Amino acid sequence: MTAATDSSLFPQVPDSADGVLDGLDPEQREVATALHGPVCVLAGAGTGKTRAITHRIAYGVRAGILQPASVLAVTFTARAAGEMRGRLRQLGAGGVQARTFHSAALRQLQFFWPKAVGGEVPRLLERKIQLVAEAAARCRIRLDRNELRDVTAEIEWSKVTQTVPADYPAAVAKAGREAPRDPAEIGQIYRTYEQLKRDRGSIDFEDVLLLTVGVLQDRHDIAEQVRAQYQHFVVDEYQDVSPLQQRLLELWLGDRDNLCVVGDASQTIYSFTGATPDHLLNFRTRHPNATVVKLVRDYRSSPQVVHLANGLLSQAKGRAAEHRLELISQREAGPEPVYTEYADEPAEAEGTARRIRDLIASGVSAGEIAVLFRINAQSEVYEQALADVGVPYQLRGAERFFERPEVREAGVKLRGAARFGANDALLDDAVDLPSEVRAVLSDMGWSSRPPAGSGAVRDRWESLAALVRLAEDFAEARPTATLADLVAELDERANAQHAPTVEGVTLASLHAAKGLEWEAVFLVGLTEGMMPITYAKTDEQIEEERRLLYVGVTRARLHLGLSWSLARSPGGRASRRASRFLSGLRPGSGAVAGRRTPGAVSGGVERGEGASAVARRPKHRSPARCRVCNRTLTDAGEMKLMRCEDCPSELDEALYERLCEWRAEQAARSRQPAYCVFTDKTLMAIAEAVPGTESELAVISGVGRRKFDRYGSDVLAICAGEELAGVLEEGPGGAAKNSSKK
Repeated sequence: MTAATDSSLFPQVPDSADGVLDGLDPEQREVATALHGPVCVLAGAGTGKTRAITHRIAYGVRAGILQPASVLAVTFTARAAGEMRGRLRQLGAGGVQARTFHSAALRQLQFFWPKAVGGEVPRLLERKIQLVAEAAARCRIRLDRNELRDVTAEIEWSKVTQTVPADYPAAVAKAGREAPRDPAEIGQIYRTYEQLKRDRGSIDFEDVLLLTVGVLQDRHDIAEQVRAQYQHFVVDEYQDVSPLQQRLLELWLGDRDNLCVVGDASQTIYSFTGATPDHLLNFRTRHPNATVVKLVRDYRSSPQVVHLANGLLSQAKGRAAEHRLELISQREAGPEPVYTEYADEPAEAEGTARRIRDLIASGVSAGEIAVLFRINAQSEVYEQALADVGVPYQLRGAERFFERPEVREAGVKLRGAARFGANDALLDDAVDLPSEVRAVLSDMGWSSRPPAGSGAVRDRWESLAALVRLAEDFAEARPTATLADLVAELDERANAQHAPTVEGVTLASLHAAKGLEWEAVFLVGLTEGMMPITYAKTDEQIEEERRLLYVGVTRARLHLGLSWSLARSPGGRASRRASRFLSGLRPGSGAVAGRRTPGAVSGGVERGEGASAVARRPKHRSPARCRVCNRTLTDAGEMKLMRCEDCPSELDEALYERLCEWRAEQAARSRQPAYCVFTDKTLMAIAEAVPGTESELAVISGVGRRKFDRYGSDVLAICAGEELAGVLEEGPGGAAKNSSKK
């Protein structure tokens, strides 16, 4: 089967509608052919969600069920929308609108503004930060450049969550959000910013959505015109929609339900921008008749990487964790993830660089390797280490360390202090090189205590703190070094790291890596305080940090390295410890990774009205009772057996042994732990019940739709005492076909 994440160009357009379905796995085909009513696609990392939804649209168009101009597909980045349009053209479905939310809304606003309001559409601000600066000045609140960026981000968050200026302080408190300044001040700046826009006839990008919502709410004739144009909607990355985007989507839909959403709650990592997985998780509640398709066949990563990813989420808590998808790798076995503990940060960077050099020597392209970290300030030591071993690199989503504005500014100030320090009052109390650097950088906002929260102010502080640490390490290595020597060292490092590269190892933050993949990934700096980040305080924030690490793990196709260091600098106190998220995953740290938990969701299809008993189970069940003594059962294991642990067992031991042998063979063929086929308790329940029909097997706890479809006929044959045909055949995507002789 073609890998679901394969982005290569198709050699030719499929010659028919049925040809569009060729190469899709069973679940992807379910997505592609579910063209009516609400459809929710829960798609794990690497499971081919873009492939599934583009083939769905193309199949509908080619089969004459969907008109190209009546379909609107929306996603979150221009790059993703462009990729979707390209794939649709290759499938013979050109003419379908694939846009970002903002792009689609702006087109509608420009078209309907003369009719709805009259005159020209207000001028769109390209950069709101300048107007926010003016608003702050009018409020007599002084903001530096980084505070300005953070306040601008707060205004954006307020607007996508539909929070007005007067409600901002209360909304921040309710959301547990750590504001970069006094919330009352930000509310005042926000209110003044909005007034300035109105006075000048300007709108910002968030206004595009707000105004489109306003027009569609107030003008029913315009709303009906839009709904007449667009009959079918597809929303990608649905876990990232904001309340404002959800409201716009509802207005586009009206009272219809031809909506297909695609997402994965376990990849929600942008809540700080207003994104929430609640709309995805509540989809079945809002649309009880929805078809829900779960994509869990991972075509990207090896079984070893997938096993680690599943294990990471098996420890998760909260609502998103209750709906996590348990991935099943479709690739050949690969190397085990490598966990490495280093004495200090430079040793970690040097060790990572050596491993990367060895991978390149073995034939892995530098462009197929990534080093991922939690914050951009961590990049400097890896930039240096890679430069030292002659490996080219490129940064994604941020400037190289020595190109960052605050680092450039710090370099100028340090150079000036090195030349004219004798006349600089800042250095009067400095007793050594590190204290000189701290004194100079304190004038730029560095302090021994980091600022609260995240954002640009924190990013700036992290960059300056990295320079302070570098100065401390330099002074320890060269006790007689002067400030001029340090400046020369910084210049040398900057020159080494500024060499132009055509292709190189990617250095990126975990947030910037979302949506990308590499053959080899190194997750570095995995210590408490960095992963989870120190300012993640609430349970919800901690769980988002776990999901961020999950995103990092699932970027790797084959090679995966995870590392941490016990001290910051050589000879430093080994006071750090590995991230709590690695407990139970790395060897020697406790429980076995990847053990299935009750919240894990299997792949398959759940239909709305008319679904079979195997596919759906009632939401409200009577209390489980022991079938021997009738006592109410609360223990999960007892509920599986439907009896108390100490009540007499009717276990058919010979049958249980045959089931265990069969399970071992299945596990070996699919290269997964035996409990992923069926748990011991489920096999015991089967051996006690000895089901003779499909319905008797389907009601046993632990036998869900996917396992029933995959293993049901084998299990019933074993229970009936029949012999199974020799070797199981491999079906599409590597799934074993039932091969019992009836």
